[in-house]
Amino acid sequence: MALLVLAGCATLPASIQLPAMDTWETRNAVLGALRNWQFRGRIAVKAGDEGFNGRFDWAQQGDAFDASVGGPLGIGTVRIDGEGDTVRLTDKDGTETRLENAETDLYWRYGWTIPVTSLRYWALGIPDPAVSAETEVDEKGRLRRLEQGGWTVTISRYAEGGGRQMPRILTATNPDTRVRMVIDRWSFFEN
Repeated sequence: MALLVLAGCATLPASIQLPAMDTWETRNAVLGALRNWQFRGRIAVKAGDEGFNGRFDWAQQGDAFDASVGGPLGIGTVRIDGEGDTVRLTDKDGTETRLENAETDLYWRYGWTIPVTSLRYWALGIPDPAVSAETEVDEKGRLRRLEQGGWTVTISRYAEGGGRQMPRILTATNPDTRVRMVIDRWSFFEN
């Protein structure tokens, strides 16, 4: 039995340390090239009088992502995964739905939305390269504020992740929704 447990652990990828990112240009290039990473944290979403707090985990492997939002009042754990233009939602009952437009479909289903497509970049502290953006960086070359796709993103705190300073507290707002993420742990893997 012990050998089976050890064999299973050997298949897990080893976490790596990120290279130096001393300027905004280097940071944007290094983080934009990452293909395999994950974070664990918490999320709070507020839309009008509706809102929730819960656990939030995100895993990125190439162009595919798998995110789970756990504990929101009234909806249990929701899983959102996708690759390319295909995004699927699996609700607390295990019912899977293909989302044609993730942000709009989430809003109509739950009364709130998260910027699914761009969030993978924003969490890393860089703009989504597919959408024009206005950025403001701090003296250390880290993203402080971003306006993109109708959302305003602010990163109010950074903390260690992969040996470098990575976003710890991120807030994304649009006229209808406020999303606040606290990222507790980062892991990065070989591309």
